[in-house]
Amino acid sequence: MGLFDFVSNEFIEVIDWVETDQDTIIQKFPDKGNNIKMGAQLTVRESQIAIFVNEGKIADIYQPGRYELTTENMPVLTTLKGWKYGFKSPFKVDIYFVSTKQFTNLKWGTPNPVMVRDPEFKQVRIKAFGTYFIRVNDAALFFKEFAGTAPVLRIAAVEDRLRDIVSPKFAESLAEANVAVLDLVSRYSEMGEVIKPFLQQDFTPFGIELTKFQITSTTLPPEVEAFYDKMTTMNMVGDMSKFTQFQTATSIEKAAENEGGGAGAGVGIGAGFAMGNLMSQNMNQQNQVNQNQVVQSKDDIMKMLKDLGELKNAGILTEEEFDTKKKELLAKL
Repeated sequence: MGLFDFVSNEFIEVIDWVETDQDTIIQKFPDKGNNIKMGAQLTVRESQIAIFVNEGKIADIYQPGRYELTTENMPVLTTLKGWKYGFKSPFKVDIYFVSTKQFTNLKWGTPNPVMVRDPEFKQVRIKAFGTYFIRVNDAALFFKEFAGTAPVLRIAAVEDRLRDIVSPKFAESLAEANVAVLDLVSRYSEMGEVIKPFLQQDFTPFGIELTKFQITSTTLPPEVEAFYDKMTTMNMVGDMSKFTQFQTATSIEKAAENEGGGAGAGVGIGAGFAMGNLMSQNMNQQNQVNQNQVVQSKDDIMKMLKDLGELKNAGILTEEEFDTKKKELLAKL
């Protein structure tokens, strides 16, 4: 091998990027310090953008296609380097490939509960989680914001940075949407479309397009869930028989969970008596055609009045609803 052959082999003649994984969003071409031969072949595949960087500054940008590198198709680099027309010598430049494909299932969540106004619960703290999809739609902007000095950038690093934008924006958008928390589950898709434009405003300066935003789950504080369960139960007060059956069935279910031991057996026996009493009450009801209600003990009715008062104080029942239920219960004393 002659000296000329050795020197010519040090020049880069083919430039491309074959993606070996699905997580890389920026990849620096590994030139190993070699110069690029004038006339080298550059291949940019679909869902890729190639960026030439000269001394830390973006020069020419190439869309998908095949290029023979000459001064004619490197206008910015030619100007920056002050090349004369027809320059043929090898040159040095950093080349980065940016993936413009869609990256899916990026995660977001509210690290702390979000306080929202609600027509039923007044003010409620909720936590939410979901996913979103993005793609790079302005390679130059994205490169300036995320490239740094590392030869590789993976989507996880972008996801970490965007998470601090998504969560606060979600909280702001949810407050403006004025959706009752109990209606959120049925409106996840609608809410995602409402919130998406708000988030896009913050993604645009990064050269990122938000293609999809999803809410996958929301959770209420335990005390709110408990009040909601109690409110649902109290809706059965209109039929005292059903309410009693519900209470008895709940007690039996809890007793069944206590497996083993004398205490568990005692609870099970008590639950059996409770079921027997319930069945007896039902038989008596069938025999008493003219009796429309099951007589409740004074203690049961007083307890339900107390529960109603708690629901009203919590803002779950209105004054009118409270008065209506109270009259129904007092009439049974």
